[in-house]
Amino acid sequence: MAKQTPMMEQYEAIKQQYSDAFLFYRVGDFFELFNEDAKKAAKILELTLTYRNKKAENPIPMCGVPHHALQNYIDILVDQGYKVAICDQVEDPALAKGMVRREVTQLVTPGTIVERSGAQRADNNYLVSLAQCDHQWSLSYADLMTGELKVTTLSSHHEIINECANLQTREIVYYQEIDPSLRQQLKKRLNVIFSPIEKIEDNAEINFLTQRVHSSLEKQAVCQLLTYITLTQHRRLSHLQQATSYEVSHYLKMDYYSKYNLELTSSIRTHKRHGTLLWLLDNTQTAMGSRLLKQWLDRPLLLKEAIIERQNKVQSLLDHYFERHDIKEHLTKVYDLERLCGRVSFGTINAKEVLQLKTSLEQMPAIIDIIKNISPGIWQHELENMTGFDDLIALINRAINPDAPAQITEGHVIKQGYHQQLDEYFLALDHGKEWLAQLEAREKELTGLKNLKIGFNRVFGYYIEISKQQAQKVQDPRFERKQTLANAERFITPELKEIEQKMLEAKEQSQALEYQLFVEIREHIQRQTPALQQLAKAVATLDVLTSFADVSEQYNYVRPQFNNEHKLIIEQGRHPVVEKVLGRQQYVPNDVDMPSDTQILLITGPNMSGKSTYMRQLALMIIMAQIGCFLPAKSAQLPLFDQIFTRIGASDDLISGQSTFMVEMMEANQALRHATVNSLILFDEIGRGTATYDGMALAQAMLEYISKHVHAKTLFSTHYHELTQLSEQLTDLKNIHVGAVEKEGKLVFLHKMLQGPSDKSYGIHVAQIAGLPKDLIARSQTILQHLENTSSTGAIAGATVDKKRDETSDLSVAEGATPCDTTSDTAVQQLSLFGETTKTEVEQLLADIDLLTTTPLEAMNLLFELQQRLKRS
Repeated sequence: MAKQTPMMEQYEAIKQQYSDAFLFYRVGDFFELFNEDAKKAAKILELTLTYRNKKAENPIPMCGVPHHALQNYIDILVDQGYKVAICDQVEDPALAKGMVRREVTQLVTPGTIVERSGAQRADNNYLVSLAQCDHQWSLSYADLMTGELKVTTLSSHHEIINECANLQTREIVYYQEIDPSLRQQLKKRLNVIFSPIEKIEDNAEINFLTQRVHSSLEKQAVCQLLTYITLTQHRRLSHLQQATSYEVSHYLKMDYYSKYNLELTSSIRTHKRHGTLLWLLDNTQTAMGSRLLKQWLDRPLLLKEAIIERQNKVQSLLDHYFERHDIKEHLTKVYDLERLCGRVSFGTINAKEVLQLKTSLEQMPAIIDIIKNISPGIWQHELENMTGFDDLIALINRAINPDAPAQITEGHVIKQGYHQQLDEYFLALDHGKEWLAQLEAREKELTGLKNLKIGFNRVFGYYIEISKQQAQKVQDPRFERKQTLANAERFITPELKEIEQKMLEAKEQSQALEYQLFVEIREHIQRQTPALQQLAKAVATLDVLTSFADVSEQYNYVRPQFNNEHKLIIEQGRHPVVEKVLGRQQYVPNDVDMPSDTQILLITGPNMSGKSTYMRQLALMIIMAQIGCFLPAKSAQLPLFDQIFTRIGASDDLISGQSTFMVEMMEANQALRHATVNSLILFDEIGRGTATYDGMALAQAMLEYISKHVHAKTLFSTHYHELTQLSEQLTDLKNIHVGAVEKEGKLVFLHKMLQGPSDKSYGIHVAQIAGLPKDLIARSQTILQHLENTSSTGAIAGATVDKKRDETSDLSVAEGATPCDTTSDTAVQQLSLFGETTKTEVEQLLADIDLLTTTPLEAMNLLFELQQRLKRS
């Protein structure tokens, strides 16, 4: 094997330490990748793959990117779940003896990326750590850019998966091996990467950040997280806030599927925020406010006093339109203070961003005056955190040039008059320009050459340029030839050399001094990081509540009232998002009438009539109320809800290979097992994923179980009209239905909730609206009429009854069965529309399919095979 060069030996030694990451290795103005990294990165990043030592027996694959474009390529790799190690030169190549020393200056991973662009700048990026002891887990998370650091204790895999999903985490740190089952579920559902650490650091900084955490397991989770951050970032993290513990039970709980179904922050169809509750409510002016609103939607409050405090602030802003408008005007000039604090800590903030900080701070006095005029008592906490930055504003005003460049090493960052020595350098530079002008005039007079000019070149420095023809006339021994061009000659003189030396020294030393002074200013800002972070929280809160007031005024929202009697009464409630899309004039409002003695609303009515919208509407209104926002209604009386469970819409869990019905049953199980009397349950068409009688039996049993054991407020929509008879048995169940009328044979939806059960399902009418063939619609109406006229013996359309009961439908009859019990002999008789009592090959195949374990893809393949067999028969 050929001996490697010193550079490749250095590369290989560093690569061994970061074997699970792409290693970007600095060579001159490029970052290079070698060997397998190069092959893989060339495909992902669409780079040209070349080779080092092409003529060698085993040439080394390589590719590279310019140093100024590095961040773009890092973003692509990290977005796809990879880690990137940045290996930079840590000494000046001009001063290096032998190989230039290189070190990994940062390890960028999905959970630690801080440089984000576009819309992602307003999103949190959480890194998560897990620690386990017996049957308990502690979960800690941090956002490296904002400095947020929190920890909690969880008791089940379900809670861990749900919390990680809510945080949208992409990376999990661990010290002790994670349970394989939990690890597999996290990988499948969230596509996270796992990052182990070999030891847990114990130092003064970590002890300071964990001093508010008292649980040993929670402290371990935080220490794991901080150890990993220290190992990967290789830079100061002074902006990290002290870790605080929180309890998930202190907030309204919604699992990931409930948030997904309700489209709180992401649309089911587009996976974007357009058309979501976040999209409706986010009229914020700052990035901090937008992030905080999303956090509030993820964790609505349970404490009534805290909710009322937010409501009072919203009301104060609603009552003062002009003052609110002025606040918004000032907020538009406030930059992302949380991220600016992060950049100060990282040492990456530039002069333009320091000016952004100053502009943000300059808005505070005016905002304070406005709030004091509105209601200082209500806003006391925010007012206390908005003061005390006059000295910092004055420092930045004195020190930083208003038109400073983005690069802090190029000069023109510090104002003239801020530092005496720097002013002397500026004076030398200004005089140097005068000296050059005077020298050029003098040389023209001495030589008689009117076209003589003094210029500057980065390579050759200052020079006197004379045309070729006139250069022949120059006999002065002071002129020393420096460079020959096609049409000119360039010379240097002793006097020009002296001026050049003075100017270059002044420029070099001024730039070095400017950088030093800027670092001192950055250190001064860094010392005020805790106060700036408190200011950011106060501004974000004001921004969100101002947004609530704006939206409430624009759409005529009302302040909800909370009660302890478990009454849920909403008059003329509206779906907030649908109303915004359709316009208020087109949206039909609906009431929710659930007094203390009513726990279940059983909803019947045709498809497409608005049952699901009605159910989502209630859930969204509960969430809005418990984050402190007003509601789209004429009036609202609400209890405080501790959990929301939803099963709305049919969907498969494609990743886990579970059918719609299995997902439905799993979600129903979560609700029935964990709901309390203070919970809200929304079940839409439970049981439709299986045989009719199975589904009906399950639906009835669930309603009875909720009524007898759970007592949660429940909205239950169904097509099983037989279930409406349960109102005679269950005193806490009330029937309602969606109004619909037939006009000239066509169905017209009223989108209005009415008392009592629906008289029919209108399924064929919905099929007609969907555009099914006319002859098919006519045939289905004939069959329906025959079914409705058929005697209880079950003969329809010339069909005979298959009295053989399917084992899966053989449900035991409960004691005290009612007429709506679906387990009677008559009810379970199976009907055949084809007039055959013997099973065909296709029927037998259908009977043998296990729907509960069939994936969607397998189901489509089976359906295609059955269709082909029917065509061949």
